[in-house]
Amino acid sequence: MFKPHTTSRRRVLYFSTRPCWPVTSGAHLRDFHLARQISLGHELLYLAFDSTGSSGGAASHTQRLPELNDSRVVLVPRGKGYGAAQLLRGALGSTPISVLNYTTSAMRGELQRILRAESFDFVQVEGVHLCAYLPLIRALAPQATIIMDWHNIESELMDRYADNTGSGPRRWYARRTARQLYNCEQRLLAESRAHTVCSEREQAQLLERAPGAAVEVITNGVDVGFFAAAPDGEGSRRSIVFVGSMSYHANIDAACYFVEEIWPAIRERRPELEFRIVGSNPTAQVQALRQQPGVVVTGTVDDVRPYYREALAVVVPLRVGGGTRLKVLEAMASGTPVISTSLGAEGLQVTHDRDIVLADDAATMVDAITGMRAHDEHWQQLIVNGRKLVESTYDWSIIGKKLRGFYNLVDG
Repeated sequence: MFKPHTTSRRRVLYFSTRPCWPVTSGAHLRDFHLARQISLGHELLYLAFDSTGSSGGAASHTQRLPELNDSRVVLVPRGKGYGAAQLLRGALGSTPISVLNYTTSAMRGELQRILRAESFDFVQVEGVHLCAYLPLIRALAPQATIIMDWHNIESELMDRYADNTGSGPRRWYARRTARQLYNCEQRLLAESRAHTVCSEREQAQLLERAPGAAVEVITNGVDVGFFAAAPDGEGSRRSIVFVGSMSYHANIDAACYFVEEIWPAIRERRPELEFRIVGSNPTAQVQALRQQPGVVVTGTVDDVRPYYREALAVVVPLRVGGGTRLKVLEAMASGTPVISTSLGAEGLQVTHDRDIVLADDAATMVDAITGMRAHDEHWQQLIVNGRKLVESTYDWSIIGKKLRGFYNLVDG
């Protein structure tokens, strides 16, 4: 049984696969806001890979980040991943490719330098992809409490990908990778003192695999005040919007599925509507969707809020993936109704037809979208109830207070 710790300010190493700023995806959002909330009560050093080149070439780079309450940020260049050699090692060895991709001598050296020079009370590790560094952390920082933050249960995500891919070789590779990830996850459950997950469903899964483990639900969230602001006014409310990083395989699948299987019927019934795919780094497959009538692919945008505020509805037609969907929470905070598959809203405390509309097949989603009218009673009620939900449960300030409390609890 953990005892609450009475000392408020502690030293935290936040270890991630990616920089948390600028924010370009849901994973970046979670890292940024959790790190920011931790930095409100503790001294934070953020260590991450940088694949953008912004860290200044081959050497690691340290900076102060005002957006993170002036915390120190150390970025280590990662270089290119998923090469032929690594793919072969992932196929033939026991370590999954996604772990190999983030296991580098440069990061190992930087982690050694930091842990030998400084003492930390906590090391928060962002996901199974960094599991190869746990023995090093335990050896050089035996006094530190290791907290593993699970953005997803990656083995589950990979199994879902295998279920939906049409390629035999890809399915085989995904199944093998899922088994490898599962084994890595089991080691994490044994070697980390505490764990944070995005939903009660994931908490139950981990506790089934490791009874007695310290697993706390720290949900994804939203900056309600930021998204409640309404730049550029209400707009025409004639667009249907899908938001997400468009290089992520689950979002690519969702966008293609929506345009190919759902959008033609919507276009036939409601020709005035436009479908906007809003997100960074659209692949060639996503960019090709703009050839369909009424489909717009924006690429990276400076501010996503106008797209939410001009939309009749936000759609989340996800069929694969894991975690909880920040795009759902952002839409609710922005005052835009959400129509989603059950998987797209998985892990969120939502109720069908009260604060969200759930539609798990193409026909149901077509009916839900084409039946929605701006400013009618149902549309307005979805907005009001969605806003109440995020204000009471999902604002990052509420989530941050819970996370800092968990830190005190496990540091007993």
